[in-house]
Amino acid sequence: MAPVWTCSGLRWTPHGPVLEWDGGRRSALHQGKRVAFAVSEGAVRRCVGARRHGCPMRAAVPGRSTGARCEECARLDRAHSVAADTVADDPRPYRVYLAWFGPGMVKVGITAVERGSARLLEQGAVCFSWLGTGPLMAARRTEELLRAALQVPDRISYADKRVVRSRLPGSEAERAEEVRALHQRAVELDRWPESLRRMPCRVVDHMGVFGLADAPGAVGCVAELVAGGAVDGELVAAAGPDLHLAVDGRRVVVLDTRLMTGWELVPLAVGTGRFSVPVREFVREQEGLF
Repeated sequence: MAPVWTCSGLRWTPHGPVLEWDGGRRSALHQGKRVAFAVSEGAVRRCVGARRHGCPMRAAVPGRSTGARCEECARLDRAHSVAADTVADDPRPYRVYLAWFGPGMVKVGITAVERGSARLLEQGAVCFSWLGTGPLMAARRTEELLRAALQVPDRISYADKRVVRSRLPGSEAERAEEVRALHQRAVELDRWPESLRRMPCRVVDHMGVFGLADAPGAVGCVAELVAGGAVDGELVAAAGPDLHLAVDGRRVVVLDTRLMTGWELVPLAVGTGRFSVPVREFVREQEGLF
């Protein structure tokens, strides 16, 4: 009988992305690696719980949910989340950043200094620059300032990020241009919190780290996993939680690894070519009138 694995998510390490599994096992990911697994026949996706505690109800959750949590566990998880603005007394220093995901897609955000650039890798930021460093609430106020004064969003959907990855500018200078321009406007604003120290603009580019420079453009993304469904593809790029997989020979499809959590997964013999999960095709902008 094939062993059953339960995925706990994708993590970015200094050596690249890894898939983590319940029990502490890890699978390193690199370009060219074959990603092959199947969802157990008759399986039901279960809530992954909150704050490292299992869901007491083992509630069923929808296949399209990226959080894989029932309503109660989702509430508990967000109750202790800096990202959800529910923690105000964290004594750690924080950094404000500007992250770029594609033309016209720059967001502002914050992350703990001790995490380095991990948060940017997790979000799939193609390039970024630090903006300032200081206490949590000062970082929060700066984030609010940029949203109000410069209309910089603090969220960009993963759906939007995926669509533009196939048409990113080819040079680092072009990719950095919007970040540099926005950084200059941001540091010139009045009303910066006194406790937040401005940082110079130094754009870090993740195009090579993600493997996007030479990767073929994706045609769509996995909508959900289903009981009995299978995924078999060659990894050509990885950005944030997304794996870009070459399937059916050449077609590239994006798999959001957050869709894997909560399912019972079994190994699939490499090279079967099986790919039997729903795919949502990307809508391309039509060129010209006809």
